[in-house]
Amino acid sequence: MTASQHTGGDAGTTAGQPSETAAGTARPASKDTRNTGPGRLLIAVYAVFALSATARAGYQILTKFSEAPLAYLLSAFAAVVYIVATVSLAKAGRTWFKVSVTAVLVELIGVLVVGALSLFDAVNFPHETVWSLFGRGYGFIPLLLPILGLIWLYRRRPAPKQA
Repeated sequence: MTASQHTGGDAGTTAGQPSETAAGTARPASKDTRNTGPGRLLIAVYAVFALSATARAGYQILTKFSEAPLAYLLSAFAAVVYIVATVSLAKAGRTWFKVSVTAVLVELIGVLVVGALSLFDAVNFPHETVWSLFGRGYGFIPLLLPILGLIWLYRRRPAPKQA
């Protein structure tokens, strides 16, 4: 038995804030676990999208902005959202958690709105953005990513503040 098993928790846990383990036994919840385990993969995917969307938007705006200004500005907005999500998911603390939730919700709303607009108003979207057609150009990952992000954030939400 390791020291953390013997004491009933890990280093950095907060006593009096139980969470359930896979076996269903109560143990103290760690202060912040968003950037561990599967959270690291989620952050890595967000980082790839941040880099990809930034590069795409930068190229589009610099070389052919007049062809589809709305689409290219939306690509730039998506890049900013991915950057904020990446950074906030990697940072610990209640404030960063709130920033993460906000960024991922904005991403989901953006994917749904831009996806629907690009489907029904093709005139304003002559060129694709990251979120066009619900992320079809990226294998629909932009649609799936915020859903997975929100699930992860819900499961890793901070414990309520003690009075």
